[in-house]
Amino acid sequence: MRIRIVGTGRAVPAQCVATSALEEGLGLGQGALEAATGVVERYVCAAESQIDLACAAASLALEDAGLEAETVDLIIGGCGVPYQPLPATAPLVMQRLGLADGSAAAFDVNSTCLSFLTAFETAGRMIETGQCETALVFSSEVASRALPWHDAPEVAALFGDGAAAAVLRRAAPGEGRVAASLMRTYPSGWAACGIGSGGTRFDFHKDPEEFASHSLFQMDGRELFRLTSRHFNGFVSALLERAGWRHGDVDLVVPHQASPFALAHMARQTGFAPQKLVDIAARFGNQIAASIPFALDIARREGRVAPGMKLLFLGTSAGVSFGGMALEA
Repeated sequence: MRIRIVGTGRAVPAQCVATSALEEGLGLGQGALEAATGVVERYVCAAESQIDLACAAASLALEDAGLEAETVDLIIGGCGVPYQPLPATAPLVMQRLGLADGSAAAFDVNSTCLSFLTAFETAGRMIETGQCETALVFSSEVASRALPWHDAPEVAALFGDGAAAAVLRRAAPGEGRVAASLMRTYPSGWAACGIGSGGTRFDFHKDPEEFASHSLFQMDGRELFRLTSRHFNGFVSALLERAGWRHGDVDLVVPHQASPFALAHMARQTGFAPQKLVDIAARFGNQIAASIPFALDIARREGRVAPGMKLLFLGTSAGVSFGGMALEA
């Protein structure tokens, strides 16, 4: 796809919560949660909403692109957890950004932690086919909700809130392109990670206790590790082959920030040097779908992305899916 990123932005809540404060509040030994998770701090919503974060990130992305909001004619929300089940989150973000009724299309896609990549590819295809000219893709997550602090604090402490957005337009020859994208799903791990309530699976009126018992996030880390260890390296090789790239061609890897330990394992497993990975998990935690675009914005603003560089977006998601995109900046 002849698509380029013309602007990015990110946002976090005002409140930063150190892992040491969580340990004290939970009555755990000093350093226990940090040793278990590798996360030192994360940002947590207090007064802010998911929409606030999305709009703040989107506004910064538009500013970075040098564009006004009214130039956008497509908005795609790629959030692992939506603002509410119905309607989609994107129309509300469109309204809050000041776009007039009927001036753009706005909808959501969801592939949990890989939702930004799915939204990116959807927007890119629509730009390529002439359905729109300027797309705003955002991921905004309040990941600090519905966490199992009582039963699994070492899981709950992995997560942090945040949002990120990107503005996409058609690329002229030589300006960059999406060389390849790939997703592969392993539904044998479907039950290993998720939140059961909130959809149609459990009826609150008929069985409120069952609804309540499935309202918190749960994760089988061993099963996820098993699937990743068995299949992820082959997935990365297939993505590189589809792009026509060699392993050494990759200049920068922008991964989903599952956890600091997961990123270290990814580096060992795939053979990418740690300095080629954008690793922000210890400072921000796992921001679900926002983690890839959030890490991208940090890398761009730190000067780690330059025209002509080969970027590799990589991640895993509940379901279980592996996803990636090879992008020439």
